[in-house]
Amino acid sequence: MSWTPKLIASDMDGTLLRSDETVAPATLEQIAAWGDDGVPFVLATGRPPRWMLSIREVVREGVAVCCNGAVQLDLGRFEVLHEHAIDVDVLRHVTAELRREQPGTWFAVEYGLEFRHEPVYQPRWDVDAPGVAVATLEEMVSAPAAKLLARHEDLPREEFLDLVARAVGDRATVTNSSSDALAEISAQGVSKATGLADVCADLGLGPADVVFFGDMPNDVAAFEWVRAGGGRAVAMGNAHPDVLAVATDVTATNDEDGVARFLAGLR
Repeated sequence: MSWTPKLIASDMDGTLLRSDETVAPATLEQIAAWGDDGVPFVLATGRPPRWMLSIREVVREGVAVCCNGAVQLDLGRFEVLHEHAIDVDVLRHVTAELRREQPGTWFAVEYGLEFRHEPVYQPRWDVDAPGVAVATLEEMVSAPAAKLLARHEDLPREEFLDLVARAVGDRATVTNSSSDALAEISAQGVSKATGLADVCADLGLGPADVVFFGDMPNDVAAFEWVRAGGGRAVAMGNAHPDVLAVATDVTATNDEDGVARFLAGLR
């Protein structure tokens, strides 16, 4: 039986973007063709809004779910529509607990278009970028944040993520989208699934109407939401095993234009 999506959603890194961080012409053609048929395209990414300027040059309008579901951004106006921030009390408790458990943990926070990090925290992509500044931990946890980042330079990735999950408990949501010992912490219950659900609710749609593409553990919640509701959760050929385990479909890798290939097969 044929199935046609009413909304197309995709992760960015390792999914929509090729290894050189470009979007394949075939993928853009598919997005445009489906858009002409009235099917909107939504980005769902761990990236903060300030990292969306480059993708905005090729995907010029629509909604982007940023910071793993915490922020909903209007790409056309480059305006934050909604934000689910972590409360100050939670920020203070989590950072204190992690620093006590593992003193070598260093922190950074996302505030919409701003990024703050401890002096010892080593940003991988934000060196000398606009909106980026060094701050003390006390300064960083003095206001609600869209995302808290915890990094360890020496511990293995899985060991550190397990430690963070234990320290955070049910106070917040922990995920990961890189190969580093880097934990991405959002407000309790916030994920790409809740972000996509909010977008769908605004459009009068549900998970059965969605095809979602992803590759990393921070996509798992959205995969589970789409799959449970009868939609299509499509893992890239390069996807993490946790993502492959909950996918309804598997497509080619991001460097093989997997998103474009799958969408073309639905037409």
